[in-house]
Parts: sequence; C-alpha cells; structure tokens
Amino acid sequence: MWTLALFLFPAFMAFAASSDLLTMKISNRLVIALTATFFVVAIAVNLPLEQIGMHLLCASVVLLCAFVMFAFGWIGGGDAKLAAATTLWLGFGITLPYLLLAGMLGGTLTLLILSLRALPLNPLIARWEWIARLHDKKSGVPYGIAMAVAAIMVYSNTVIFERLIA
Repeated sequence: MWTLALFLFPAFMAFAASSDLLTMKISNRLVIALTATFFVVAIAVNLPLEQIGMHLLCASVVLLCAFVMFAFGWIGGGDAKLAAATTLWLGFGITLPYLLLAGMLGGTLTLLILSLRALPLNPLIARWEWIARLHDKKSGVPYGIAMAVAAIMVYSNTVIFERLIA
C-alpha cells in the first residue's frame, strides 16, 4: 500500500502535465482527487493535525495569490488550482523552492514555445490538434507542465515522502 501511496502524487502530476499539454485544461476532478488523496495519505502516515493544518494554510495562501494572478490574466484558472493542490502536498518548507523552480521551468518552456511558434508548422504535424494549438500565437502556454515537473522534482523533500519511505 505504501508503494502505491508513494507514487500517487507523481502520477497526478504526470496526468496534470499531459492534460495541460494535450487540452490546455487542468480538470477540477484532478485537483479534487489530488486534494482528497493528500488528506488520506497524511492521515495514513500519521501526519500530526497541526502539520496538516499548516499544509492547508500554505495551500490557501497559494490559492489566494494564484487567483489574484488569474484575475490579472497572468495565469490560467487551472494553473491556480493546481498550484494550490500541489502546495498542499508540499507545505511551507518546500513551497518556495517549488515555486521558484516552476517559474524557471515555466519561463524556459514559454521561451521554447515562443521560439517554435516563430517557425512554420509542418502540415503533417499540424494535423494533430494539440500541436496546432501549441503553435497558435493566440494560444497560451501549458504552464501546468512546468508546475508538474517542478513538483515531481521537489517531492522527495516533503514530509509525506519521508514518512512513506520510512
């Protein structure tokens, strides 16, 4: 059971990244599943209630900040919800490194996509809707990819991970 629990978070992150890449959407169901699973795993590994509360506070702060950024049009709503659900798993101690890493990866991803958009799209590749959408200059950037990769990269530093492998 612990092995399954250990891989739930990375599996959710991989699904979020692939979903954002292919559809430019991050499902509410995924965010709800990620959130609910945190509570199940946190209780299963005997995370103290005070620490669960701190993780919840961290996610709430991130959600508030992310929705302000969404209101200004800087990020998508799915990205805002994913950031909050992700930081619920990470807690205050890992959130800042995660956000900095996600920002660096997201900036790199954005520059890469903008560079590719400057090139003509091969008609054979353009048949795939998701590739055509990525190439469209009016389309956004699937920032969930960077967020998911950053989350997987810092996951091994979390209290949840440490308790699962103990």
